[in-house]
Amino acid sequence: MLPGEFAGLAGIAARRRGLFPEPGPDLPERLRDVLGVPALTAGDVRVEHRWTGGDLAGEELSWTVGFGPRTRAYLLRPRGAAGPLPGAVAMHCHAGVKWAGKDKIADGPDPPAAEIVRLRARLYGRRGYAGELARRGFAVLAHDVFAWGSRRLPLPLPPDPGASEADRYDRAARDHEHVLAKACTLLGTSFAGVLAAEDLAAAAYLRSRPDVASVAAIGLSGGGARAALLGVLDPRVSAVVVAAMVASFRDFREEHVAAHSWALFPPGLTRLADWPGVVAARAPAPLMVLYPTADPLFPAEGVRRAHRQITGAYRDAPGRYTGAFFDAGHEFDRTMQDAAFDWLAGTVGGTEKALSDTS
Repeated sequence: MLPGEFAGLAGIAARRRGLFPEPGPDLPERLRDVLGVPALTAGDVRVEHRWTGGDLAGEELSWTVGFGPRTRAYLLRPRGAAGPLPGAVAMHCHAGVKWAGKDKIADGPDPPAAEIVRLRARLYGRRGYAGELARRGFAVLAHDVFAWGSRRLPLPLPPDPGASEADRYDRAARDHEHVLAKACTLLGTSFAGVLAAEDLAAAAYLRSRPDVASVAAIGLSGGGARAALLGVLDPRVSAVVVAAMVASFRDFREEHVAAHSWALFPPGLTRLADWPGVVAARAPAPLMVLYPTADPLFPAEGVRRAHRQITGAYRDAPGRYTGAFFDAGHEFDRTMQDAAFDWLAGTVGGTEKALSDTS
């Protein structure tokens, strides 16, 4: 992880600090403590707007977690669906884009902005995937989280007459994230811990709805890390899908550390377990990990090691873990999405036949 003559620090740290131990049954409790997860709830929930479009019905929701602007969220479900549906919390990615959150993966009543169209083309196969999952018979909640979209921080924008306000904000937010991470640490929490707390609040809200029968979690990249942590911290989560976000920290080199957000590196995490050990700590509950084989953000050996580690963690729960490899880069393309949606439908329910894809 460190270059040249400084590489020896890794061995010293491993000997003195006990890095990457085998996780024990108390890992979820210890993880909550290490992350410093604050106790948050989704309060004063309001339905701001309802709409129908094609074969979907949507609600724009808002709630407060006790600080900052109100959280905005979309809830999508098949139009005219009867009875409680399996639910899913769809986590938006990081992607260095904080101007938007839920809109990266879910369509509201208005067409997506040009920046969102470009991001979806790069990461999501040109699809707002939350809508496609809803077409498969799910009630899908996509919410903004701390520092993104409706929850973004007020930051001074760098001058650039040729750039959009969104691009200027994202540049400022990328430069500010280390300050945000430090502030969270000073407050006895962590960037990952605050994100987890808001995701726990969103999942609890979705579970409280009478039209929702269960709650799963799914996400790409930073959203995948959030889905993984939610699945460990909330034992009521029925199933978890993590796309392009699992590899062994043991194999990370300097370029892999640099490629990721502070949300993946909360202080003290590696003294609990390697990252795959954290992801697998929900065993024997259902877990799917999608591994792109051409992802430059993760070392290939680290990806293979992660699959072996998680397979071992699920050795007493055959069929509950699915690790699937794809010839893809750092993305959640349509082939990967379809595999994930089929797995979710087979694991927690949903329609047997998907509605036509109108995206």
